Amino acid sequence: MNEALKQKLSKLPVAPGVYFHKNTVGEIIYVGKAAVLKNRVRQYFQKTHKDVKTEALVREIADTDWIVVDTEMDALFLESEMIKRYMPKWNILLRDDKTVSYVRINMKDEVPYVSFTRNPMDDKATYIGPFYGKSAVEKAVRVLRRIFPYYTRPYNGKKTLDTDLGLTPGIEIGKTSAKDYKRNLRKLIRYLEGDREKLLKELEKTMLNESSKGNYELAAEARNQLFGLRELKKKIVFSDKEFLDISNDQALRQLQELLNLSEPPRRIEGYDISHQSGVNTVGSMVVFINGAAARSEYRKFKVRTSTSDDLKSLREVISRRLKHKEWEYPDLMILDGGITQVKAVLPLVEQYNIPVIGRNKSGNHSKSASVTLVFPKRSDLEARPKSSSSDCQPPDSPGLEHLELPSGSHISRLIARIDEEAHRFAIAYHSLLKRKNMLK
Repeated sequence: MNEALKQKLSKLPVAPGVYFHKNTVGEIIYVGKAAVLKNRVRQYFQKTHKDVKTEALVREIADTDWIVVDTEMDALFLESEMIKRYMPKWNILLRDDKTVSYVRINMKDEVPYVSFTRNPMDDKATYIGPFYGKSAVEKAVRVLRRIFPYYTRPYNGKKTLDTDLGLTPGIEIGKTSAKDYKRNLRKLIRYLEGDREKLLKELEKTMLNESSKGNYELAAEARNQLFGLRELKKKIVFSDKEFLDISNDQALRQLQELLNLSEPPRRIEGYDISHQSGVNTVGSMVVFINGAAARSEYRKFKVRTSTSDDLKSLREVISRRLKHKEWEYPDLMILDGGITQVKAVLPLVEQYNIPVIGRNKSGNHSKSASVTLVFPKRSDLEARPKSSSSDCQPPDSPGLEHLELPSGSHISRLIARIDEEAHRFAIAYHSLLKRKNMLK
């Protein structure tokens, strides 16, 4: 251990969080989570018996950074997103991909149930995740079941032991209705997706309002859920994406500098178009909040006005998206394409003051593809601090410019992740439409 790292480790907080081990050139080689950062990170450097792979990892560690979060489950969620963004080599070597897990709830079912899966499908169900550590996720959701009772398998109307224990909503014994059960399931989904603080405030408001109206049963239900979640907050909760400290995220800070934004981009939307020879043309919109994928915000579009013209399809998708004022407008849009695509979209978003950039990669959507950004010329932007994102000087282009980013930079990792996700989501929808048409 070098002296600088030794000094750094002495400042580790007694708090949950995510840590990043780096090698001598600053590359992130391992991402991990901890209930107590001070204890977990120091374990790597203690003279205790370790397996061969962990010993090899420790020999490569030259530096360590960390992000403090509120709870253990915040750390679980953030760890998952950071692993997907950076794909550290030692996470791949030390982890079993089979531990990745999603929570699945299909609200289209008459009586939905909660389950877990490793492979989300485009079946209109809600998927929350991914999470690393299947047992930790299942444990957390079981704890939440005492506050928001749910079924764990397709409903058959039969009373079970879970009914007596209060772990099901009790539709089978007339305790509640399917409609009220779905209402409570939506609260569970919001909680799992990170809408925690807002949900707590709404439950408190509901409790007071129903009590003032004399609806004491509804007031008691809201009270029990409110008190249960407050107590749970002290133990184990899922990610609160809205309140993560994004000032510590280097990719978002560098994007702020590069694009002369007043703040780091909190909500980023990525777009992609997919079709096969002009057939089943679709568009995808993926959303990242504070650098983490917000799957509940994803949207897909079946293109109506164009079949094989990608520019017209992209303009249609962006136009339709902007009409949805109930969807929060983004702080940044990332397009799959270069100067042509950015120029096609800029007139649509100017009145909303939404920055737009393109990723020009000649059709290569892989994580290893180089990242070349296209964005408005620096001379067209207000004066701003010099960006530290890249040392190269971009060439001029009419109104727009290119900037080639180092393949391992923080911005490159984040943009590649967003682009890959937008491409995956578009392909999944296109494939679904293709299968449906083949069955006609």
